[in-house]
Amino acid sequence: MGASTHQAGAHGSQEQAERLATAVSVLALLADGTRLALLERLGRGEADVGTLTEACGAARPSVSQHLAKLRLAGLVTSRKEGRRVVYRLRHGHLRRLVEEALNVADHQIGALPPHD
Repeated sequence: MGASTHQAGAHGSQEQAERLATAVSVLALLADGTRLALLERLGRGEADVGTLTEACGAARPSVSQHLAKLRLAGLVTSRKEGRRVVYRLRHGHLRRLVEEALNVADHQIGALPPHD
């Protein structure tokens, strides 16, 4: 194997390792019921803290903390609208990831047959 081929392979594996580490971080954030509920609700459109608190059933301070974590991780964005702060998902990939996770749960709970 030539030097340039070896370097390209090492670079590719380094990129893959970074990609996997980032995916693990995203999935770890999704592994919390409150955050998953928040992301599921935001997948249906932007919402303020009051709406999100009602949607996930957690206390407002807890919702604010979870939103701060999601914002810090770059999964949600926020903007001021008067006195309210409105949140939304950063991109559709996250919405689809949450939907698919919930679809897997539906299949496991309901013993539904697998499909593509």
